[in-house]
Amino acid sequence: MQELLPSDVSFLKIGAYPIDEAWLGEFIQKHEKILVIEELAPVVEEIVRQVAGCVPVFGKKNGYAPYEGELCPQMVAGIMIKAGFLPAATGTVPEPVQNLPLRPPILCAGCHHRAAFYAIKKVFKDAIYPSDIGCYTLGIQLGVVDTTICMGASITVGSGIAHSGDPHDVVCTIGDSTFLHTGIQGLINAVYNGANMTVVILDNRITAMTGHQPNPNTGVTATGVATPPVSLDALCRASGVNFVETIDPYDLTGMLRVLEDAKKRDGVKVIIAKQMCVIMARRCGVKRVHYMVDTEICTGCGTCVRFGCPAIELVEEKARINDLCSGCAVCVQLCPVGAIVREGKR
Repeated sequence: MQELLPSDVSFLKIGAYPIDEAWLGEFIQKHEKILVIEELAPVVEEIVRQVAGCVPVFGKKNGYAPYEGELCPQMVAGIMIKAGFLPAATGTVPEPVQNLPLRPPILCAGCHHRAAFYAIKKVFKDAIYPSDIGCYTLGIQLGVVDTTICMGASITVGSGIAHSGDPHDVVCTIGDSTFLHTGIQGLINAVYNGANMTVVILDNRITAMTGHQPNPNTGVTATGVATPPVSLDALCRASGVNFVETIDPYDLTGMLRVLEDAKKRDGVKVIIAKQMCVIMARRCGVKRVHYMVDTEICTGCGTCVRFGCPAIELVEEKARINDLCSGCAVCVQLCPVGAIVREGKR
């Protein structure tokens, strides 16, 4: 971004909250005027105005930036010209290339949510799948997310459907952070009113979607201080759930077995699919072996490719594992001919 600006214009990106106002004020006082560009409400702009003193501030509050709409490059360039941060004769901003292949958002390579969704779909083939807000909402591409309304709504929506008379199984998914935020009340209500449903808590040990903040389940506060971790198992049992099972979703056989057991039972069943987020695992130095495809064994059936992991691709009618592999080994369990092996072994 900086290299695209005139030499007398600085660029500051706010990437963490709360903002250090002393640091921000020191930056502002070195400049003649400030332009704040942010989508939605002028949250950052309000703070900038509070610490700016006599330095003029341009943004939404004085009509230089719109409150609505997406701030695309063309829009931002127009705002900067209007506020005097770019010359009016600035060349046109390049238009995006047209007709590129679609690339929808996708779960990370090795994300344990994918394995959990795969197992749910395999056991509950024709069910209703209320879900919730988190990175696991991407399960919609795997056919295991039917509703996403607000935090905690997966369990309450699932409970309502279970009481509606619909004959389909109800399997709802909710993350550990969302469950602790507003899912517990819904679970208590579902148990109290005798709903017949399965709740899968996708426990990745962190609040992944919004920046990997810790939560009461993590065992550490936002300031890095160790604190007693909340037990999801104990919470569910205290809410009246009799069937509570914690399973590593990378253990596909075990996950399928527990789901089959839950399917046979009445009432509210809770399965906690517990595995560290792959991004956090990498940051924490967790080492896993990587895998490769033995092309002499691979039949090109596509079973592993259909699993949807971006680390697996089809090249010349054979599967191939690329550098995105995180070593979760779920594909090893999926391959019907045993063609996926540890790197360096055949």
